[in-house]
Amino acid sequence: MATQHSRSAARVMMAPAVVLLLGWMLVPLIMTLYFSFKKYLPLRGGDLGWVGFDNYVRFVTSNAFWPSVQATLVIVGGVLVITVIFGICLALLLDQPMWGQGIVRILIIAPFFVMPTVSALVWKNMFMDPVNGLFAHLWAFFGAAPIEWLSQASLQSIVLIVSWQWLPFATLILLTAVQSLDGEQLEAAEMDGAPPLSRFWHIILPHLSRAITVVILIQTIFLLAIFAEIFVTTGGSFGTKTLTYLIFQRVLESQNVGLGSAGGVYAIILANIVAIFLMRIVGKNLDA
Repeated sequence: MATQHSRSAARVMMAPAVVLLLGWMLVPLIMTLYFSFKKYLPLRGGDLGWVGFDNYVRFVTSNAFWPSVQATLVIVGGVLVITVIFGICLALLLDQPMWGQGIVRILIIAPFFVMPTVSALVWKNMFMDPVNGLFAHLWAFFGAAPIEWLSQASLQSIVLIVSWQWLPFATLILLTAVQSLDGEQLEAAEMDGAPPLSRFWHIILPHLSRAITVVILIQTIFLLAIFAEIFVTTGGSFGTKTLTYLIFQRVLESQNVGLGSAGGVYAIILANIVAIFLMRIVGKNLDA
């Protein structure tokens, strides 16, 4: 058992790392709050003084705010549905004995290690290009007119690209959970005459509930800040402007740091609301 002296020594050794992490998180947050109450235009006069809550009012009353929140939630929800459903299917498939199982697993997990900008460019130019893309050739083969994915189905295209990136992560987590499932329980259910769908619904799915919770929570944290895929493909056009991209436009394109900082505070609030909602709905599985 650890003594009081050893616990004190552990706290002392951990203190520098804790202070560094707190500074790493708190300094940007404090600076964001500071600039959100100022009119700061770096290329048009610099610091023009305090404006109170004017930046917050302007940001939330702009015509682009609520559509950007809606686009953000649609992308996050769409990606979560696709990655969880197909992640479960792939995890169950990869758990089955097959020839070259290790190579197949590596190939399925590989997209997760591709940079978002690279994968977005690949999808934009090799798959979704309305003239030379793979989808255009497939449509032409069946006698259908090609679809301009990034303009006619822009949100769906972003969801598809991001889902391709995050599906390996969900598959890896869910595969680990599937492999920890008690095989004797499944064998007993099979011997009792339970059909495959019943075994999945009453045995496999409840066992995967904690893994699904982890996948949803981790992916949501990152998906709320999605930016690179939109920047490379649509540039925020055709209804794909998320809250993060709107903040980028206010800060870099409009050179209004104060307005962008207010948007950053709104993004933090949105992330906390979504996190609390998820913890209440699915986070209970972590205590099960």
